[in-house]
Amino acid sequence: MSWLTEYVRPKIRTLFARSEVPENLWHQCPNCQQMIFHRDLTAQRKVCQHCGHHMRATAAERLDWTFDANACTRIELPKPVADPLRFRDTKRYSDRLKEARDKTHTDDAILVAHGKIGGRKAVVAAMEFEFIGGSMGAAVGDAIIAAARLAVLQDVPLIVFTASGGARMQEGAVSLMQLPRTVIATQLVKDAGLPFIVVLTDPTTGGVSASFAMLGDIQIAEPGAMIGFAGARVIEQTVREKLPEGFQRAEYLLQHGIIDMVVKRPDLPETLSRLMGLLAAREKRDAA
Repeated sequence: MSWLTEYVRPKIRTLFARSEVPENLWHQCPNCQQMIFHRDLTAQRKVCQHCGHHMRATAAERLDWTFDANACTRIELPKPVADPLRFRDTKRYSDRLKEARDKTHTDDAILVAHGKIGGRKAVVAAMEFEFIGGSMGAAVGDAIIAAARLAVLQDVPLIVFTASGGARMQEGAVSLMQLPRTVIATQLVKDAGLPFIVVLTDPTTGGVSASFAMLGDIQIAEPGAMIGFAGARVIEQTVREKLPEGFQRAEYLLQHGIIDMVVKRPDLPETLSRLMGLLAAREKRDAA
């Protein structure tokens, strides 16, 4: 071999080689199919700048967007028995948990933090849909209870962002017991005379919608969020009727009095702060 093949050719290939471009620089809106640059999407809080579609967000993003800058602290949540039934379907439940934790970098399908929103103190719990569909098991139930107790201890409102497919089947009856447990947790907040605000995001279904998610003093939803118990196809097969257009969407529920308001994501922090101020003023008047 000559110096041309051993030295010159590799140098030329290095100079003119194509640099690798990350694959996630552009995201396609699932509603209008438009491509959005990742920095624009982040700046818009995952709201499509073309059609206004609200894409799903992580629990960590919810906390970052809701609290004032550098004004929140996450709390360590209780750790229940990881696999109480030693459940297995196509794979072990313990393996599913490990995969979900590696994917989301969270211990389970919820995060809880306390801090300030528009200068007002609050406790916020945010559900993580990417963690086994945001399903509610013992860990989620324990987290809601911990958040409620912290709100009572600090004498501040409790805000919950819901995103769930329902109860976690891998925990069987243990999962179903979280429905009454979370209902009792919300009652602790109300008995203390504190506001309980729920923000329903896409999707909120199953056991979560059948328990604490529908018990807020104020029920807020993001635009286009799917909210219900069973799926539309199951309901149609049961009642044997064609469901109205937009059934189980936030706007439909607002028209029929199920929720109080539909708020765009960028406006949520200001809306939550204003509501906390109004509810606090009401409580002072009632106490007087």
